Amino acid sequence: MTTRDVSRRRFIRESMFGGAAGAIALCDPGMLAAQSVGVKRSDLTDLIIKEVKVYVTDMTDVHRLNSTETGELLSVVTTSGIEGNYTIGNRNRTEGWLEWAKANLVGKSVIDLLPTLTATSGMKGPGGFDTQPQRRAGAPIPFAQSAGPGMGPAFGGAAVAGSALQTHGAGAWPNYYTAAADVCLWDILGKAVGRPIYKILQGGVNSKDRVLAYASSNHLPSLEDYVADVLKAKQSGYKGYKIHPGSGQHQKGPEIPLYIGHMEEIREVRKAAGDEFVLMHDPVQRYNRFEALTVGRLLEELNFLWFEDPIRTIDEDGLVELGRRLSIPLHVGEFLYSIADFAEYIKRDALGAVRLISDNVGGISGSLRVGLLADAHGLECAPHNWGNTYDMMVAFQLELALPSAYWFEMPHPVEYTDRPYLKTKLRINQDSYVLAPTEPGLGLVIDHDALDRITKKINI
Repeated sequence: MTTRDVSRRRFIRESMFGGAAGAIALCDPGMLAAQSVGVKRSDLTDLIIKEVKVYVTDMTDVHRLNSTETGELLSVVTTSGIEGNYTIGNRNRTEGWLEWAKANLVGKSVIDLLPTLTATSGMKGPGGFDTQPQRRAGAPIPFAQSAGPGMGPAFGGAAVAGSALQTHGAGAWPNYYTAAADVCLWDILGKAVGRPIYKILQGGVNSKDRVLAYASSNHLPSLEDYVADVLKAKQSGYKGYKIHPGSGQHQKGPEIPLYIGHMEEIREVRKAAGDEFVLMHDPVQRYNRFEALTVGRLLEELNFLWFEDPIRTIDEDGLVELGRRLSIPLHVGEFLYSIADFAEYIKRDALGAVRLISDNVGGISGSLRVGLLADAHGLECAPHNWGNTYDMMVAFQLELALPSAYWFEMPHPVEYTDRPYLKTKLRINQDSYVLAPTEPGLGLVIDHDALDRITKKINI
């Protein structure tokens, strides 16, 4: 089974023109947006930002896939009344976003802000997290903890103290303030021209209108839980399933080594799903080199499609060695924070496919930079879809626009991603595809009556 359904000629053509459109979108998104509807850039409606606010919603009965999600829905409104939205706290609590936005967004034009807001290669330095809850010494500090609200180097603040990171270009990453704002601004720009964001990013040359989805498991309590979960996903119509292994322990009995339990999960899931069902494995950096090599060889034997984050991302040498000794592609990048780091890992063959988390690399603009870098090197780009509907739709817009993105990661069960104030729900069709949105901007429709009911307060 292959996920690449385009001919070599079409692939090259779409890569060339898609890349060119992406580059224009980064340099002058207003021009590309205007061209998408056949008008001049000067004909666009007034896109000066007049107001920012935050809806604080009640999360009591909402399942959070990201534990830091606070229920805050950002609102950026132009003088012409166009509103862009995004949820905050998807990766970091980002306290003080409203104060930062008032100082740095209000009174400025969306099309002037977009090319510069996240225009940075970020910070070159050690990335990734330990599997332990405490921060590893020398690892990037979340921006909100490093220099106060909105006060990174791009806005006159201090560098990330004690991180040993070096700033390349303007800005410090991860910067969850500007990343969230970038998404809101793209939402506004799409709504201003009545086009989904992906149609602006692709420049009208990429004919992709759907992406094949796989079910992405939660970290389940015991290894016996995975067979029932993959069978439920298969029965629901998914054509693929990714194991996020849990404790690696049986429901009863003595403790066994983590990776041994995971290998049992892998065998049982393959046996239950059948030989032709697409499977992936993502231990989220939990193995050492020996364990990763042992598990990787089993994944190859059982024809898994990829092996994601097998060891800590900071072990670049280990990833290079695994890449040499395994044929299964290594998906790496969720714990990289700058395009400079992605370039280094690509150059050293420390990854076989580029993963990214949009909040970590600068929103839609930063993600597009990373995606184009991957495409230029003939690598698949696989945005991380995990969280609420806003999280997933950002990744989906990128997957639709990038010629080298082939899969939609759908958290399983999918109901965990829904939010009560959104009429839009992301679901697969009968063929396991997610169809492209037709609504403009991010493609999400807010139920304002429902939003009013669960809003505890509005910060202005």
